[in-house]
Amino acid sequence: MSSRRVVTELALASLRYRAAASLASFVAILIGCGLLIACAGLFETAIVLQAQPQRLAAAPIVVGGSSAFKLPDEESEVVPYAERAGLPADQITKIGAVQGVQRAVPDVSFPAVLLRDGAPQAVDSSVLSGHGWDSAALGGYALREGDQPNSGQVVVDSATAATAGIKAGGKVDLAVDGRKESFTVSGIAEPGQTVRAPAFFFSTSEAREFSPRQGRSDLVGVFPAEGVDAGELAARIAEQVPGVSVLTGDDRGAAEFLGVDNSRLPLILLAAVFGGMVLVVMALVVSATISLGVQQRKQELALLRATGATPRQVHRMVLAETMAVGAVAALCGVVLGSLLGHQIFDTSVSLGIAPDELVFQQSVIAFGAGVIATLLIVFAAAWIAALAASRARPIQALAEAAIPSARVHPLRRTAAGVCAVATVLLAATTMFMPADIASAIGGPAVLTGAIAVALIGPEILAFVADRFGPHIRRVGGRDAALAVINSRVRAVAFAAALTPITLATAVALGNVYSETTAQKAQVAAYVDQLTADVVVSAGSGAIPRDEFERIRSTPGVGTASPLITSSGWIEQPYDGNGSDPLRLMGVAAEDQGGTVLGTEVTEGSLKDLKGDSVALPQDVADDLEIKLKDKITMRLGDGAQAQVTVVALLDSPSSYASMVLPAELLAAHTTAGLPSQVLVKAAEGQDASDLVSALSDRLGDWPGVSVGDNDALLASFQAGADVEAMINYLLAVLAIAYAAIAAVNTLAVAVLARRREFGAQRLAGADRGQVRRMLFIEGGIVAVVGLVLGIGISLFTVLPMAITTGEIIPSGPVWVFLAVVLAVFLIVWPVTALAARLAMRHSPIEAITLPGQ
Repeated sequence: MSSRRVVTELALASLRYRAAASLASFVAILIGCGLLIACAGLFETAIVLQAQPQRLAAAPIVVGGSSAFKLPDEESEVVPYAERAGLPADQITKIGAVQGVQRAVPDVSFPAVLLRDGAPQAVDSSVLSGHGWDSAALGGYALREGDQPNSGQVVVDSATAATAGIKAGGKVDLAVDGRKESFTVSGIAEPGQTVRAPAFFFSTSEAREFSPRQGRSDLVGVFPAEGVDAGELAARIAEQVPGVSVLTGDDRGAAEFLGVDNSRLPLILLAAVFGGMVLVVMALVVSATISLGVQQRKQELALLRATGATPRQVHRMVLAETMAVGAVAALCGVVLGSLLGHQIFDTSVSLGIAPDELVFQQSVIAFGAGVIATLLIVFAAAWIAALAASRARPIQALAEAAIPSARVHPLRRTAAGVCAVATVLLAATTMFMPADIASAIGGPAVLTGAIAVALIGPEILAFVADRFGPHIRRVGGRDAALAVINSRVRAVAFAAALTPITLATAVALGNVYSETTAQKAQVAAYVDQLTADVVVSAGSGAIPRDEFERIRSTPGVGTASPLITSSGWIEQPYDGNGSDPLRLMGVAAEDQGGTVLGTEVTEGSLKDLKGDSVALPQDVADDLEIKLKDKITMRLGDGAQAQVTVVALLDSPSSYASMVLPAELLAAHTTAGLPSQVLVKAAEGQDASDLVSALSDRLGDWPGVSVGDNDALLASFQAGADVEAMINYLLAVLAIAYAAIAAVNTLAVAVLARRREFGAQRLAGADRGQVRRMLFIEGGIVAVVGLVLGIGISLFTVLPMAITTGEIIPSGPVWVFLAVVLAVFLIVWPVTALAARLAMRHSPIEAITLPGQ
């Protein structure tokens, strides 16, 4: 019989007698593999961005304006525009003239909301439900009742009609571009497939009047001539009509649903950051679990060496055992990865990170990448853990099996020092970075700190036992004396549980408090840039010009300004922001009543903020060497270029500054084309609360309007900031859950491996209660040390973030800290109690004679 076969049989046989250790490794590898596959699925979803079209499903080809900005300093990188880019009439004519096009149908979209009892029906504000009748062909809409609309008439989709009880020939109230209008229902239309969004079709001429994009269409649906291949025709259109995006198949959904393209970056961020975190966490957890199993077998491995086994055979046997467990766990992880992937994606959708229409992708590539990465991590961890055991001399190994040394290899100590230095450097670098990108720099400090702890964990626990052991004995009494001795002698085993506890604490506190600190600064900086006594918000999606005039002419109003937000770039001179566009804010110029802009003007005047002009933050202007009265080229949110003159320089917050444009200029380059909020400042001597009441009374007939104080401005921005925060919170929850499961695993294995020890203690006179109290104190030592280390590591992320925002003390709820502390003890003590009960279920005599673990 060959030595290789003997090693394999020994490896498989030993798994039967080491069920606890094998199960712990299996669970750690299983969950890690599942999370990696889930991350790969999220990344694939972000790359593919598949969203099945609904209202545009009948058009084989959909053509829109350019959907992304090609960065001047990058060869191939593009960034999606925040707004929908329209198509001018001349481009539509060119599209229709391409050979093979049977019909090119322009689509015009604008805000249209159904009113019920004068109030707007709840609807996604990003959906523009008003269209011209011609575009009904794009969704295969067919009249089920009535006729096509003329002026003053509307065709309603069948789902909305059924829900609202609308009949052909009846009357219906709609808020169109924010104005209440009454229309006759000329017909009910049935789409060719399921369309979730409501649709209201008006006559083509009336739709053009309603559209804020005068002279432009949102997109064009192209129908190929008979016998013409859609793919070939799409390529021909892209070649002959430059500056457009041509979409076919499921890619057409990106033209219909604006959130699809803009979800690419958040999803890639979620997948990349979480995937990297899982890789590190999994490597730490799996290596700790495998190392614990090998450490518990040192005596057995030493005996094999003493009876003639070579170091290579011992190494191969341990490697074979671990890879057998790893292979089975990875295969099972395929199923778990599919379940976790869909669950994490669904959670991302519910949190607003990804749009409802995006389809989750998880092909064989995602599964293969997760399985291969898992097996590589398992192989590396097993190879390293088995190496030390196989190289030890038999006599030395037998001695270390009885009393394992807490000293780690000098190479591990050096690596820990490198990681500690990296943690300090990352924290120091973060303090000098702008607050809006500091979290990306400081976040990895949590992981490097946790790696440092994992590498020298046994020495840390030995130091704690030596330095604080007398204090613990005084507090805990007789039971604590043996617990302290055990924590010193079994430092290697306890270090396997210390690593995930430290990691969970550091990730939880670091992610949450750095995010809450950054978010508070971001919201405060945004709100401080604006001053308003009253905020008027449109529930119907837009504020038309005539309603704005009503607001401004209300007695007691000092000044009123529309508020429009978007994002864009300074293209010439190029700002170099790349994938992070600058914030754009549109407000009215300063008048005799003042301005709603709260930022101090360092040069120039906001009275000149009219026409093609811009007010720049002083820091941005200095970085790009832009002076007052200079002309610059901007790339706005819909891809349009704008030549603007710098009329003012602003003392804006350096991290969350906004470029300020005239409201009329910016509104024309947004998807809705109209503002959704108006900021009002009270006239001198006018009480703000009285003005709120006056505006509420005057605008009472305006559908869905809300009138509030400055808190409404904060709430609207807070909603957007919350989406970014949810990414970090989701990362923290998933990483903590994995680390917690790993801690439970290692604690259970460590306790169950001591059945003989507990049996001997009970034979010597100890009862179950005394053994259990000893274990609770041991667990408490590990929990407290893990908490202290985790809190210390998290400070290297949280404190630099606070300093970059101009604060010293981080912001965030205290209950998060208390919850993390409570969670650690709820992880440690219940599993200790359960494992102790299982370990002592046999009589003392039976316990000391049990084979294996």
